[in-house]
Amino acid sequence: MDGYYIQLFSPHGLIRFKDPEIGRDKDTGGQVKYVLELLENMSVHPQVRKVDLFTRRIIDKRVSSAYEKEVETVNEKARIVRITCGGNAYRQKESLWDYLDEFIDKTIRFIEKEDDFPDLVHGHYADGNYIAGQLSQVFGIPFIATGHSLGRNKKKILLEQGLSPEKINEKFNIEKRIAVEEHLLQKANVIIVSTNHEIDTQYGLYKNKKSARFEVIPPGVNLDLFYPFYRFDMPSFKMTIEQEQALYRVNSDIERFLFNPAKPLILSIGRADKRKNFERIIESYGQDKELQAMANLAIFAGVRKDISEMSADEQDILTNLLLLLDKYDLYGKMAIPKKNDPKLEIPEIYRVAARRKGVFLNATPGENFGLTIVEAAACGLPVIASPTGGPKEILEQCKNGLLIDVEDPIAIADALKKIISDQALWEKYSANGIKAVNDLYSWSVHANRYMEIVDEIMNDQSAKKLHGSEKTAYGKKLLKTNLLIISDIDGTLVEGTDCDGLDEFKKWVDDHKDKIVFGVASGRNREVTQQAFADYNLPEPDVLICSAGSEIYYTNKMIPDNGFESHIDYQWKREELQYALSKFGGVTLQEPEAQWRFKLSYYVDKDFTEDDIANLYKYLDDNKLRAKILLTENHYLDLLPFRASKGSAVRYLGYKWKQPLENFITAGNSGNDRDMLKGKTNGIVVANYSPELEELRKNKSTYFSKNPLAKGVLEGIKHHISVLGISL
Repeated sequence: MDGYYIQLFSPHGLIRFKDPEIGRDKDTGGQVKYVLELLENMSVHPQVRKVDLFTRRIIDKRVSSAYEKEVETVNEKARIVRITCGGNAYRQKESLWDYLDEFIDKTIRFIEKEDDFPDLVHGHYADGNYIAGQLSQVFGIPFIATGHSLGRNKKKILLEQGLSPEKINEKFNIEKRIAVEEHLLQKANVIIVSTNHEIDTQYGLYKNKKSARFEVIPPGVNLDLFYPFYRFDMPSFKMTIEQEQALYRVNSDIERFLFNPAKPLILSIGRADKRKNFERIIESYGQDKELQAMANLAIFAGVRKDISEMSADEQDILTNLLLLLDKYDLYGKMAIPKKNDPKLEIPEIYRVAARRKGVFLNATPGENFGLTIVEAAACGLPVIASPTGGPKEILEQCKNGLLIDVEDPIAIADALKKIISDQALWEKYSANGIKAVNDLYSWSVHANRYMEIVDEIMNDQSAKKLHGSEKTAYGKKLLKTNLLIISDIDGTLVEGTDCDGLDEFKKWVDDHKDKIVFGVASGRNREVTQQAFADYNLPEPDVLICSAGSEIYYTNKMIPDNGFESHIDYQWKREELQYALSKFGGVTLQEPEAQWRFKLSYYVDKDFTEDDIANLYKYLDDNKLRAKILLTENHYLDLLPFRASKGSAVRYLGYKWKQPLENFITAGNSGNDRDMLKGKTNGIVVANYSPELEELRKNKSTYFSKNPLAKGVLEGIKHHISVLGISL
């Protein structure tokens, strides 16, 4: 198909195209605005055939029902896709980490249902980058990352504010976030940043910085919305009804606070966030009577209905702003409106300030970019900002304002008075900003540079495929095949040095590797399973089920299935189980090397019976503990999460990759293989089987081979293929 299919990921939710709730809370700020505008502008690019933005589906009376819709169509090439994970309630993004693997699994199912694989994935923020990075591995496609903000920088700021490392991690899952960010520096094809400052100061805190490829692409501004204030005076200009209403609301919301609304307007816009430094702005204005005489002050600090219903941090900030207004007696001189429409009213706010010959003040120190600065410039409003970070780079490009120490109230006041009092300077800064934004910061400039990078990445991918260095991605193979062969290793394919039939088996698998999925299900852990592949020269695997069905990996790169780990971790209380078993007779804990995260292993007394297993289940139940118990050869006892086992792992693979269990051929020889041999799978029991599998003769889909080991497995495979009528 012509054109690229791009998937964007911003999972925390409260994202909608119509009437987006920008500024509703700390999770609905600039990132939401950016991904929505990226979605819209990429969809009109001629090289893009489809672009989807994936976020979280929310069914919660506290928020709009619009977030319940699974697919929201933006235009003929763009959609917002909502994936259910972590229940239905709206959650802060920090609480979603435990559910991201569920998000990934359901996204895979969505892609399979659509039967349309993306060409490229682009993650936003650490959580979206985690999802995009995993899907990149699954489907063998490129991965672009945008951090927006970074964990190490946030941790540094919070430590400086006096929070303990423990409290920071508890509240923000910061260590998990940092680990993901370190990983993406190594795995992402490209990391898009807004400024060079972001590379130096934000990513400079990361040890893997040198592994990454960075590309600076400043966010774009919608010039259809953010246009110069003087356009209203042009005879050809006509306002829509919606614009007229928005302008009326803005004027009303500002003017009701002011005695003399015609004065120049000092404007600041942002979320109710301490880093926005609104308090310092009010202090500067409140301490300078001359400035108060010259101009009014308006601060738009997010959106609020009732301060008492907001988060504690936001309550503190807004309460302090109101207390400062009172302290300096700024009634009639300062406006602090409660709400604004981000799409229609924000542009009008900038233009109202520009028509009154005001100034935009961004007092955030060391901001990564500063989108509000560019928006203000596009509307013709001169800017004052910090001489560090993104604002410094923007103003050096635009030459539309002053860079000052935004922590110094006197410096702030002096800069404001300088611009407001000098009409020629104001006109110069206004004109410079308008021209620079059109040349450097439009969405068309952003989209074109973005697609240049995509082209480079995709051409590199094509070159790898042309030279045969790129294999079919395991995710595409698992979704498209109709035959999956999963075999135990020890006692099934091989037995010690006995490898009878293994060469013939390996040749058969290799001859059909493009049409089948081959995997193993072993009691061995990851490392020992890998060693078995090396020792016996087993066929290259697509899937590896290890540790008695408590771990799933893909390919010989041992890519973990984190979704399965999350799945089986439910109600797994390893320490409590080990303590309980220490009080239960007839079992002895195996050596430390036999113990793994999701497996407790014991030796049992020779007279241990099935009745003892029943007693053990009752004992665990009495202690309110859950586990799956496996007895092998009447000597080895394994406790696994109750959702884990070889059979559970096979069924999970069937669910995740939308493969009917009838498409699986499973092979084993002992009791810990039993649950993957019975049921709807096509089982193979090799001739050298343990007596506990005799009961499977009643199962019509289980084949008992005449041959042992690998020869018996191949015999069984050929039998099932014949019965199923599969043509390879």
